Amino acid sequence: MARARRRKPHDPAKVHDRRSRDLPRNAEVAAVEVDDPLGLEPNDKIVALRSIRNDPLGRMHSHRHVDEAQYQSGRAFQADWERAERGPQAVDPTREYVDGGLMREPITEAQRKAVLRLNRSQRELGADGAALVHDVLIQGMTMEQVGERRGLRAQRWKDYYVRRFRECLDRLALIYGFATG
Repeated sequence: MARARRRKPHDPAKVHDRRSRDLPRNAEVAAVEVDDPLGLEPNDKIVALRSIRNDPLGRMHSHRHVDEAQYQSGRAFQADWERAERGPQAVDPTREYVDGGLMREPITEAQRKAVLRLNRSQRELGADGAALVHDVLIQGMTMEQVGERRGLRAQRWKDYYVRRFRECLDRLALIYGFATG
């Protein structure tokens, strides 16, 4: 009769990897450390997967092309853009029908501050830098697409736009306070 194999004792210090293994075929993800929402200690971290397929800033950060201050400033710019944006709104069927037009909702203080920061960043980046930041952070364009949009398809121009975008992120980091001069 064969002997039963002994199992190794359980080591509680070894962390269980909870990352998904069954991703869609066209998924592009990167591992990132985030705060553990269920952690007992304030600095507990877990490893999560972040989708980088339609996120040029996330892709550049995961490949270490931009540092943490540049990444945070890009995310702050995106948050300000979303806060300041006032696009079309859906009709709310629960509100009482009033004959005539809808009253515009007042501009909040957060929207006003976001617009002021966006205006300052546009002044400091200049017309070309602001257009480049808008194309990448808001439109989600890659550097190849930025070059094609401007009719410049050579590798030299792609490298130039990468360098210029990183300079713009440095300037945004100064504006948003993630870096010092």
